[in-house]
Amino acid sequence: MIDLSSNQFQGEIPNALGRLKFLRLLNLSHNSLTGHIPSTLGNLLALEALDFSSNNLNGEIPMQLTLLTFLAMLNLSQNHLIGPIPQGKQFNTFGNESYEGNSGLCGSPLSIKCSTNEPPPTIFLEDNDSMFAKGFGWKAVLIGYGCGFVFGLVVGYDVFKTRKPQRIVRLIEGERSGKVTRHSNQRRKQRS
Repeated sequence: MIDLSSNQFQGEIPNALGRLKFLRLLNLSHNSLTGHIPSTLGNLLALEALDFSSNNLNGEIPMQLTLLTFLAMLNLSQNHLIGPIPQGKQFNTFGNESYEGNSGLCGSPLSIKCSTNEPPPTIFLEDNDSMFAKGFGWKAVLIGYGCGFVFGLVVGYDVFKTRKPQRIVRLIEGERSGKVTRHSNQRRKQRS
């Protein structure tokens, strides 16, 4: 258990807290913490109580927190959080009091409905530390699928037309004969 409430702490919540796998209670309420709630807190699968109330936290509530299936108490009230409240699992059990004082939040259980123009947050969109999220976007994936589709069409046409993929057979047999030739040349050199 970690209870560091009412200590006048400033700064951001460290991502390293997400490594404390067996943590059951985390209370950082009544401080002057700023920044976002780290998505790494979704790794705290044993967490039962989370209290970040009465700070200056901003940004959205990370979707990763819905992975906390043992979470029985959540208090994010009196901050500057915005966006839709994550839905599902334990988050469906928390009432208005968990989110009071965050005028930018919307969605159930609050009476403020979210704008339908914005897509609902997903774990992929929220996980800024993900290597996939940094390196690949929908364009790269689309290019990969397109190239694979064209290659499949060419090979499929070759097989359908000739009943034997001649180009592929020649490519593979050429590599094998090249390896055999190199291997026999090496043996001859060793004998000399």
